[in-house]
Amino acid sequence: MKTPLRVLSTLCLSILIAACSSSPSNTLGELPPTKYSDLDKLLEQAGKKSDSQAVGLYLAAADLAWQQKQPLRARKILESLDTSQASPAQLIFAKTLEAELALARQQPNSALKALKHPSFERLSEMPLAQQTRSQLVRAQALEDSGKPLAAARERIYIAPLLEGQTAFDNHQAIWSLLSALPRTQLNETGDNDLAGWLELVLLTKATSSLEQQQTDIKQWIANNPWHPAAKQLPVALQQLQQLQAQNIKTLALLLPSKDANQNVVDALRNGFFAAHYIAQANGQAVPDIRLYDSNQISSMDTFYEQAARDGVELVVGPWEKPLVRQLASRSQLPITTLALNYADNHQNGPVQLFQYGLAAEDEARLAANRAWTDGMRRAAALVPKNEWGDRILSAFTAQWQELGGEMIVTQRIDRPAELTGQIAEMFQLRASEQRAKQLQSTLDSKVAAQPARRPDIDFIFLAASPQQARIIKPTLSFQYAGDVPIYATSAINPGTGEVYPELDGLQFSEIPWFLETNNPIRQHITYQWPQALGSLGRFYAMGADAYQLASQLQQLRALPNSRSAGLTGNLQLNAQQRIERLLYWAQFNNGQLESLKESQID
Repeated sequence: MKTPLRVLSTLCLSILIAACSSSPSNTLGELPPTKYSDLDKLLEQAGKKSDSQAVGLYLAAADLAWQQKQPLRARKILESLDTSQASPAQLIFAKTLEAELALARQQPNSALKALKHPSFERLSEMPLAQQTRSQLVRAQALEDSGKPLAAARERIYIAPLLEGQTAFDNHQAIWSLLSALPRTQLNETGDNDLAGWLELVLLTKATSSLEQQQTDIKQWIANNPWHPAAKQLPVALQQLQQLQAQNIKTLALLLPSKDANQNVVDALRNGFFAAHYIAQANGQAVPDIRLYDSNQISSMDTFYEQAARDGVELVVGPWEKPLVRQLASRSQLPITTLALNYADNHQNGPVQLFQYGLAAEDEARLAANRAWTDGMRRAAALVPKNEWGDRILSAFTAQWQELGGEMIVTQRIDRPAELTGQIAEMFQLRASEQRAKQLQSTLDSKVAAQPARRPDIDFIFLAASPQQARIIKPTLSFQYAGDVPIYATSAINPGTGEVYPELDGLQFSEIPWFLETNNPIRQHITYQWPQALGSLGRFYAMGADAYQLASQLQQLRALPNSRSAGLTGNLQLNAQQRIERLLYWAQFNNGQLESLKESQID
């Protein structure tokens, strides 16, 4: 295959830049010197100079402090510098350093602002070392600000300019960024390198077996020998190619036939078998499935004995939480088991036990990460006044405080009639109204005053039912807090197709099931069971993902950073052998559910 035109043009441009990098144009100016090692002497020398020379030496001092791991001193030097006499080269250097210092303070949006300085219009005239330094910090800032696709584009663009360990690290970062993207964002076109990367990512997000994925990757390499990933396969894929597939011939599905939530159990079972039959129809090697009724077993020991006699190599289930707790309390299990629920947090369980479910705690942690990435630092929370609300608030608070965020106030919602007062209390509107009344009394005349909400809340974490959310969002506007961003969980989505205008613009985490409507497994399930189009769809999706996980547990355990692209999220195995879910972000727009591609905060 011919070398793409873009690669040739980039190489030519690199050669041209390298040829003239040692002698930038007179109007560009010189970069700060890098020969110094004594910071105090450098500052002393800078103080004896004037104009552009002084600027260059002070910039060199700030950079030296940064390299010597003195970020506070570097920032102080940089902020005290008058750059009105700085050349374009010095400004590019200064703004790049400013961005690096901002990233060290976990302020990626400030870094991106620094990198938008007009001087960067001449970055291509700079020496290669400065070009790559500036572009790498921009890539990191884009990633840290919640723009992984844009970050990957930046890294792909600068890849031909890099060498050695820097080139290797950049190569791995491209794969890490793109492989974490949801499938809905993998249809970008235009750039040959990016398109090739995305095509490779899609192969790893297929529901096919490990053997099929390995074959597909080999075929992709043969079809794209010019691509950087074909010349050097990312480490994660190298490890994937080296795995020896262990095909399961017989598995057990352990579910109850009678349960208080039998509609949920039926959805799990139907989703599981639907995925099985679709895999079989696609020519994949599928295991024999033996169905066991957990209502009919006298004990888990009796069940495992029978399963072993039946040749079962993997158990999917149980679903009942007491049974999962029982398994997690054991030191070992006779057969590898994928439980369809979670035991208590303090129970890690034996090495043969894996746990998977639709834990709301995953969404709470995801909301904390999203808000932090968007630059939020001070949180308020509205959660239900019940055990579920306590669990999700605990998960959010723990993650938020681990990131370094501050919890300002929490309200536990219960009765709709009390919501208005609770929100007013959260934003201290009653105190504002009281101050206005006191002022009016003091002046003995009417005062035109609008209540002012407290200014120290950056956003609201919301876990609520659709009915509660429909009241909360307009109430916030009524209470002068309509501009406060809300990060909600999927609990606000009725999942019924009904249009709720009150929820428009509210962002929340959601499973791929509701956003990837063209997924063949989803289409098959919703055709067979129309009720799967509603809220029960979550459990049909979970059943289908449980079948997929049964064949992918091997690679998830062998490759700790690998993910399985499912209908309930991007699935990853944590150190406690619990499946964690990375979900999409979505919002309602004119009543229609749409995916939010990247962070909406600039």
